[in-house]
Amino acid sequence: MINKTLATRSNHQCELCGHSENLDSFLVEPAHFNTDQDYIVICTTCKSQIENPETMDVNHWRCLNDSMWSEVPAVQVTAWRMLQRLRNEGWPQDLLDMLYLEEDILTWAKATGEDKDPSEIIVHKDSNGAVLENGDSVVLIKDLKVKGTSFVAKRGTAVRRISLVHDNPDQIEGKVEGTQIVILTQFVKKI
Repeated sequence: MINKTLATRSNHQCELCGHSENLDSFLVEPAHFNTDQDYIVICTTCKSQIENPETMDVNHWRCLNDSMWSEVPAVQVTAWRMLQRLRNEGWPQDLLDMLYLEEDILTWAKATGEDKDPSEIIVHKDSNGAVLENGDSVVLIKDLKVKGTSFVAKRGTAVRRISLVHDNPDQIEGKVEGTQIVILTQFVKKI
């Protein structure tokens, strides 16, 4: 559902392609401002293709030639990410070469790894293969002795608001009984 602020800002149109039907708000992850500024208004066509890249119609995204110049940071981020996905088509790379983003907005845009080769992206998975994200909650599936202490993290303990170890897909960090520890992903289950 679109709130009044977003509807007014978008002029009741998709902020990517300009369509005026079947509109909804869309959170540009990860939240940057923790306000309405983290959302854009998009149509179901854009949303479907963002969420399901295998259904992408390259010609639909020629609209980015206009929307990439938006003053709304969340629109800039989404346009940059979509151009990155399409960069092998030729024309998107030309637009990327023209697009300038402020440093903090570019950092936000790069947070999902759209600019990386798929083989370079580090994905953290729990013992069942579920993808883990920063802020997720997990439960320990085995008693774990914490190195350097006499402390044992018990099986069944919930670890809330985990953070991912950025350079190691097999490790996460979280607090257990007030102690910040590194945990191997093979010993947790996402809840």
